[in-house]
Amino acid sequence: MSEMSQHIYRAEDVRELDRIAIEEQGIPGYELMTRAGRATYAAIADRYSAARRWLVLCGSGNNAGDGYVIARLAIENGQDVQLIALSPPANLKGDAATAWSDFAAAGGEVSEWNAQLDLNNVDVVVDAMLGTGLMRSLEGTYREVVNALAQRPPSVAVVAVDIPTGLNGLTGEVMGAAVRADLTVSYVGLKLGLVLGEGPDYCGAVVFDDLGIAPISATQVKPMLKVFAQARLRALLPVRERSGHKGRYGHVLVIGGNTGMAGAARLAGEAALRSGAGLVSVATRPANVPAIVAGRPELMCHGIETDSDLDGLLERAAVIALGPGLGQDDWARHLYKRALAAGKPMVLDADALNLLAEAPEKRSDWILTPHPGEASRLLGVPTAQVQAGRLASLASLTATFGGGVVLKGHGTLVAGTRSGALPWLIRAGNPGMATAGMGDVLTGITAAVYAQCMGDAHAADQPVEDIAAAAAWLHATAGDRAAISGERGLIASDLFAELRACLNR
Repeated sequence: MSEMSQHIYRAEDVRELDRIAIEEQGIPGYELMTRAGRATYAAIADRYSAARRWLVLCGSGNNAGDGYVIARLAIENGQDVQLIALSPPANLKGDAATAWSDFAAAGGEVSEWNAQLDLNNVDVVVDAMLGTGLMRSLEGTYREVVNALAQRPPSVAVVAVDIPTGLNGLTGEVMGAAVRADLTVSYVGLKLGLVLGEGPDYCGAVVFDDLGIAPISATQVKPMLKVFAQARLRALLPVRERSGHKGRYGHVLVIGGNTGMAGAARLAGEAALRSGAGLVSVATRPANVPAIVAGRPELMCHGIETDSDLDGLLERAAVIALGPGLGQDDWARHLYKRALAAGKPMVLDADALNLLAEAPEKRSDWILTPHPGEASRLLGVPTAQVQAGRLASLASLTATFGGGVVLKGHGTLVAGTRSGALPWLIRAGNPGMATAGMGDVLTGITAAVYAQCMGDAHAADQPVEDIAAAAAWLHATAGDRAAISGERGLIASDLFAELRACLNR
């Protein structure tokens, strides 16, 4: 992972990175454009090696310039290239005009858009129509082309240059209509629109190339997000010393499993064990104890009749995982209040978040793990509003409740309250994880990582949001490993077999 790929920027900030590369690092603008074309051509040739018939769609500006470079390289490498210009090439300026001139010199020809174009005679379409500057609804010929691409045969691959046409580079909003790409090749700096909103659904796989630009300090151009990487996990959970013992790796207490919900507490408890906690206790309805112990005897399971039965368990716990299958009846409410009064570090999920929404509190030592629906209840806004402004929602959650917040969903976001700290982005996970019990597994993982960091002198002072991000990364990465054989039919407990590899590799 290159240094520039570890951050996510606003589109205007990527333009500033371009300027610095050209004016301060001395890389000519056309050289950058040529590198972008080469990177895209190489990505297409690698992924679609059998594609011989290329259709390149060029609009205006530098995005079109990239398209002309790609088309020229395809011609030079023997592909059958058809280029359609949606804006007259004679109107191009600067580097884009040079790219068009070089394309023509290589024998390339330009055609106009024809609504009757037969896409059955195409192997790959290159979308170099519009870049990150689009801020209004797509219309006219561009919208007609986008709609035509939506009807393409399944055999036709679409590759977007920098960002799919019609996608807002800042928010990931679809501006009326957008190209749904199979592959997007992005340059210089990754854009927010690729990871927020509907961006992930329209970008397909994302390949990033920094075009050989020397790393640019965040003090020069501040990113909006940082990407969590395995190296950060290793700093939090270093290789264990030979003299280690279970008492050093934390005691997690899972509180949950109301009537009919034993599985949620069991999943959270086993996830904590599989993630390295030294000891895990489960406080649940008495009727659940035999099934949980029979299924996972390593868990210390306790039947809880009244909240006073928790006292000894709370005293021994390093971290409390509160909420999996908890419910919202009187039993649940009494346990919830008793747990909060213990003053221990906590991870809150599921019904614990719903109870918190009824009576908001703010603490610095807990981690909240809401999905968008739970976030909407915590903030008192519609779920659609949470999803439309995930960064703003994340900021509101941390400001209101403190601690660390994991806003789940595709492109999970994690933040805390440290001044100047960037939120984390988790670039892992898959749709197969949209199934019952996945949140319970994340709760257990988070509590275990938290407990181990508290017991390790190397990690005891780590920010709570970094701990939360490490857990979210583990959860998502284990999910990706579990989905190698297919996403549909993946279940939460499938992650258990993968967690050890993710933790120890």
